[in-house]
Amino acid sequence: MEYLSGVVERITYVNEENGFCVIKIKSHGFSDLVTVVGNLAAVNVGSTLKLKGNWKFDSKYGRQFNAIDYQETVPATIAGIEKYLGSGLIKGIGPVYARRIVKHFKEDTLRVIEENPDALLEVEGIGQKRVDMIKKAWAEQKEIKNVMLFLQSNGVSTAYAVKIYKTYGNESINIVKSNPFRLADDIWGIGFKTADKIAQQLGFEKNSFERCKSGIIYVLNELSNDGHCYLKREQLVAEAVKMLEAEESLVNATLDRMIEEKIVIFDEDNAVYLPTLYYCETGVAKRIREILSEKSKISAINIDRIVTRIQEEYNISYDEVQLEAIRTAAASKFMVLTGGPGTGKTTTTLAIIKVYQKMGLKVLLAAPTGRAAKRMSETTGMEAKTIHRLLEFKPAEGYQKNSENPLDCDVLIIDETSMVDIVLMYNLLKAVANETIVILVGDVDQLPSVGAGNVLKDIIDSGIVKVIKLTRIFRQALGSAIITNAHRINKGEMPILKGGRNSDFFYIQEEEPTKIAETIKSLCSKRLPDYYKVDPINDIQVLCPMQRGEVGAQNLNNILQEALNPGDVTIKYGGTIYRLKDKVMQVKNNYDKNVFNGDIGIISRIDMEDKTVTISFDGNEVEYDATELDEIVLAYATTVHKSQGSEYRIVVAPFTMQHYMMLQRNLLYTCVTRAKSVFVLVGSKKAIGIAVSNSKIQQRNTMLAKRLQEENKATM
Repeated sequence: MEYLSGVVERITYVNEENGFCVIKIKSHGFSDLVTVVGNLAAVNVGSTLKLKGNWKFDSKYGRQFNAIDYQETVPATIAGIEKYLGSGLIKGIGPVYARRIVKHFKEDTLRVIEENPDALLEVEGIGQKRVDMIKKAWAEQKEIKNVMLFLQSNGVSTAYAVKIYKTYGNESINIVKSNPFRLADDIWGIGFKTADKIAQQLGFEKNSFERCKSGIIYVLNELSNDGHCYLKREQLVAEAVKMLEAEESLVNATLDRMIEEKIVIFDEDNAVYLPTLYYCETGVAKRIREILSEKSKISAINIDRIVTRIQEEYNISYDEVQLEAIRTAAASKFMVLTGGPGTGKTTTTLAIIKVYQKMGLKVLLAAPTGRAAKRMSETTGMEAKTIHRLLEFKPAEGYQKNSENPLDCDVLIIDETSMVDIVLMYNLLKAVANETIVILVGDVDQLPSVGAGNVLKDIIDSGIVKVIKLTRIFRQALGSAIITNAHRINKGEMPILKGGRNSDFFYIQEEEPTKIAETIKSLCSKRLPDYYKVDPINDIQVLCPMQRGEVGAQNLNNILQEALNPGDVTIKYGGTIYRLKDKVMQVKNNYDKNVFNGDIGIISRIDMEDKTVTISFDGNEVEYDATELDEIVLAYATTVHKSQGSEYRIVVAPFTMQHYMMLQRNLLYTCVTRAKSVFVLVGSKKAIGIAVSNSKIQQRNTMLAKRLQEENKATM
C-alpha cells in the first residue's frame, strides 16, 4: 500500500450512480497534476487529501493513483481556501463571493464561517439573507458529508446522500441504520434494490419481515407504474420470490401478516391491492353510482328548440350523431363523449356547453395537463384549468375541493379523460356534488393513463353510463393525411406513406439507426424550421416509442441539444448537462412546486452562486435546487407515453425494429394524433407494419368496470 497527499485542483469525472471519480491533485514532489481514481464522491475542489492506495498504469490515460481510502483535511492556504469555497460546496458562495470573503478574512475564513458566520456581513455585497443561506448550507454540507461517507462505506452511491439528508435531517444515519428499507418508501428515486443493498451491508437478515414486506410493496408499486391496480396473489408471490430470492413459504407468510395488518388489501378473485389504489377504485365506482342516482336539475325542456337557435346564431349545422350527443348530454347525469380526430369532438363539446349556458347552468372545464387545459381554453373561449388547479391542490394540505367543499358548478366537463388515472379520478369525483352533471370527453383508442387504472375504458365497458361515439370524419378533416392515416391505423390498415408536396403527413424510409438519428437532427435543426418558418425548440417535438437505444429519446435529446442549443451557461447533474434555454420535462408529480409528470418547460435561469435552476412552465417560473434536477429530463425528444394530452405543431417520430418491444397500434395512433399541422415518420416499413398489425394491448389489472356493474345491481 502506498500513500499520496495533495490538494484537489479539479474534478474531471463523477459517476453519480456508484461514486467513482477521476480527480486531479497538486502534490509535493510532482511537477504535473496527479490523476487519482476511486470512490471519492464526497470530496471538493480545494480539499486537502491524504490518500491510501497504489499506482497503476492505464494504457489510455497513463499513470494514475488508485485510491482505496482517504482522509480529508480543510485547506490551509489562502488560495486553497478560496478554491474550496468557490467550488460550489456551499449554496450562497460561488467564485465571486469566495474571493471577497477570503480577501477579507484570509486564513481565518473557515473558522469565521464555522464559529461566527454573522461576521460575513462585513464583506461587501453580503446581506443577512445570504448569511442565513450560508449558515444553513455549511451545517448541511457537514452532515451530508457524514451521510456520504456512511453510504460509501456501505458500498452505495453517494448521489442519494443529499436526498436522504433532506428527508431525515440529522437523524439520517440513525434511521438508515435502524431500517434501511424505509428509504424505498420515503425517497423518490431510491428503490428496493438500493435499500436492500444497504441492508445487506449492515447485516440485516435476508429472511426478515421488514425485507420481505418492503419487497412485496416494491413489486406492487412497480406494477402499478405499468398501470395495474392490483396483482393476483399467485402472480405477486411469484414476482416477490424471484426478486427477493426467498422461499415461497416465507413470502406467503409475510403476505398473510401484511393482509392481517392492512398493509395491503386482499379482495375477491385473489386480488392484492395497495390500500390507496383499492380505496380509489372502489371510491370511483361508488361516486359514479351516487351521481347517477341523483335526479337531474334540468327540467323537461325543448332541447331541439335551443339547438336550432344555436345553429342559426353561429351558422353551424350538426349531424345526427352530434345532435344525439347534445340531447343525451342534456338528459344525462353522467356521460362519455368519445371519438377519433376529425370526428367533431370539439364542435360537439362546444354545442353541449352552449346548450347548458342557454339553460342558465354554470359550466366548469378541466383537463389532466396544463397543455390540454390550454388547448381546451383556446377551442372553447372559456377558462379551462388543470384538474389539480380546479381542485385547488395545496402542498401538505391536499385538495381544498373535496366532499366537504365541493366544486361550485352545475356541469363539469373533463377533456382528454383517457389520461386520467384512478387516483386523480377519485379525488375529482369526491369534489363533485351529486347534483352535478359530469361529461367525460376523450379518445378511448389512445394509450391509457401513465398512472394506474384504465378509467375511461372501464367506465365505457361497464355499460352503466351513456356513451356517444363519434365516428364520421368531417369533410374538412378528410383533407388531412394526418387524420386519414390515424383512422387507417386505428382500423389496422397501413397508413398511406406517399405524401405530396402540400401534404401534412410525410414518410422518410431509413433502416439504419445512425442514419435515422442524423435525419432527425437535420429535420429539426434545418429542414423543417427553414421550410415552415417555425421555432425548432417550441414548435417541433420528436416522439419516440422508447427511451433507450440509438433512436431512443435519451440519445436523440443529446444530439438535438447540441444542434439546437449549444450554449455555454450550463449545470451538470448525473450524466446530463443542462443549458440555459434547454427544453425540459418534469418526470414526477411535485405538489410543492405545482408541476406535474409530463409538464414541459424552458430553463430560463441558471444561478451558479446559489446552485439553482429556474424553469418556465408556460410562464410559471419554478425554482429547482441543483439536487432536484433528477426530477427533470431534456425534452427535445420524449416518449409517446409522455406526450399524452399534448398537441404539437410539428411531430417527428422514429419507428424502427430497435423499438420492437413497443411496436403497438395504439402507440402509433397516439403518436400520429399528437401532430397539429405536420407529421414526419422516419424509419422502416417493416416496423410500421408490425405496429399497425399489433392490436394486442397489455391488459391492465383493474376491476372498475366490474365494480360499477355490481354497484348498479346493488341499487336496482
